Amino acid sequence: MNATLPTAQSLRAALAGLLDGLPPKQAAQAVDRLIASYRGETPTNAPILRDRSDVVAYAAYRMPATFEAVRSALDALVEAAPGWAPATHTDIGGGTGAASWAVAGAWEGPATTVLDWAEPALALGRELAEASGVPSLRAARWERARIGAALELAPADLITVSYVLKELPAAARTELVDAAAGAGQAVVIVEPGTPDGYARIIEARDRLTAAGLRIAAPCPHSDACPIAPGTDWCHFSARVSRSSLHRQVKGGSLSHEDEKFSYVVGTRFPAAPAPARITRKPQIRKGLVQLELCTRDEGLARATVSKRHGALYRAARDVAWGDPWPPEGTGGAEKAEG
Repeated sequence: MNATLPTAQSLRAALAGLLDGLPPKQAAQAVDRLIASYRGETPTNAPILRDRSDVVAYAAYRMPATFEAVRSALDALVEAAPGWAPATHTDIGGGTGAASWAVAGAWEGPATTVLDWAEPALALGRELAEASGVPSLRAARWERARIGAALELAPADLITVSYVLKELPAAARTELVDAAAGAGQAVVIVEPGTPDGYARIIEARDRLTAAGLRIAAPCPHSDACPIAPGTDWCHFSARVSRSSLHRQVKGGSLSHEDEKFSYVVGTRFPAAPAPARITRKPQIRKGLVQLELCTRDEGLARATVSKRHGALYRAARDVAWGDPWPPEGTGGAEKAEG
């Protein structure tokens, strides 16, 4: 990832002044309503963010988590296609721009267009982008568009769709994914890491492959997902640091939280998916590490890596949920025990 701005820290700094002048009670009420909407089961055809107080609450409540989830998905794309970089980026349903901040932190200077149907969100997104000091964010275009069916998209190297599909009826989700697949050279879709969020990702994955895209991440292949429907769901976790302002708005006292998310990355250009992906938190025991994997050739598998595996064992003690396996340079040909 790009070592320059923006980072999670710079995003929190840009968010720090948002609640100035907004009564804490009003912010808390807006957060409560947004949480109810976020956790609800019924899609909506109307913008969730109605006015500036809603948007400010949303930004404080969701932007840091969305940023980290999208950044994790982009990390996987960079790993799969390290020589590729987008010149153009469209952020569908981008709201206040969390995904665009993540994209600007992954590659130098892509020309970004943010599409959303809530003008208050776009307005605040412009403010945050200007406060970032990052040239590509400050130059981004923020355009109002109805997200869903009949969305017309200009061709773009990269298209991101983060936490949007849940807000749409099934038919509109299908049309949106098809439009993204038709317009993008790379498509990154992120949803909540819940069983229904995973189901939407699988639906989107099927649409992407049907449109001719290859799956670059998190899956090690473009074949059908090996998880039997209803038995489990594929999701990952990103650590989110919480500022004192963030804790005030969301409630709670911890300095961090874990954002659970599901995602898929499809590309029209060559990419090298990981041979396997760690699908659960590694279990470290005395002298061994147990890994739950999704593999290219064997589907779902469990690997036990012990001290006798040398460099592979040392690497296993440092890997995290969602990482590719085996890490480069660890003698991956040396097979761990199933």
